[in-house]
Amino acid sequence: MSGPDDAAAPALLPLYAQVKARLVSRIQSGDWKPGQLIPNEFALAGELGVSQGTVRKALGEMTAEQLLVRRQGRGTFVQRHTPESMLFRFFNFHDAAGQPIVPETLWVKVRKGIAKPAERTRLALEAGAVVVRISRVRGREGRPFDHEQIVVPQALFPGLADASEVPNTLYDHFQQFYGVTATGGEEKLDAVSAGEREAGLLDVAPGTPLLRLDRTMFSFDDKPIEWRLSVCALGGAHYSVRLG
Repeated sequence: MSGPDDAAAPALLPLYAQVKARLVSRIQSGDWKPGQLIPNEFALAGELGVSQGTVRKALGEMTAEQLLVRRQGRGTFVQRHTPESMLFRFFNFHDAAGQPIVPETLWVKVRKGIAKPAERTRLALEAGAVVVRISRVRGREGRPFDHEQIVVPQALFPGLADASEVPNTLYDHFQQFYGVTATGGEEKLDAVSAGEREAGLLDVAPGTPLLRLDRTMFSFDDKPIEWRLSVCALGGAHYSVRLG
């Protein structure tokens, strides 16, 4: 198996993983665009000089990772992020009845500046890199629920700091307008007490217990694209994650 994107498929990997790496590189490069129908297993196997079973395993992993989506009778497509799909994939709050909470933006402020040391570390940036910082309060039925502080590299998202409006869901916006696909992330949770500032933003008493989420999101090749710190006044809600 050889071709122009061999660098994406190290020979030490199993064959199906080499195939997967080459196919992922087509999404990453924009050769395959969000929503595009990709060639079928037979065509890909012939093109790459491997068995259909090898291609099937590679596509299966990409589908499980939500890079691709299979539609019965129509074929396999590059996953296109939508506000709904990205919200309920990465916003895991539910009310007391178990229903997903749909947040609304109540307040937002966007600015840019030179990355601080912690931001450079989390986003793998060089000294002097510029970042865009988004601070916003999201609500639940009109009441403050979540204060988010989001940092992204300006180099990946030029013009974001000057946009007239920040979308309620960002990851679909990143894919649609910047060609940056959020493929997954790492998140840590702990409990904190509301300080004066957070108490004011979330309309709770100082000292109120809050849930804090510390998240780094990645694109292809584990490239960090966003650092997000959120504190949430649950008020009867809960954070829910499906395991397995």
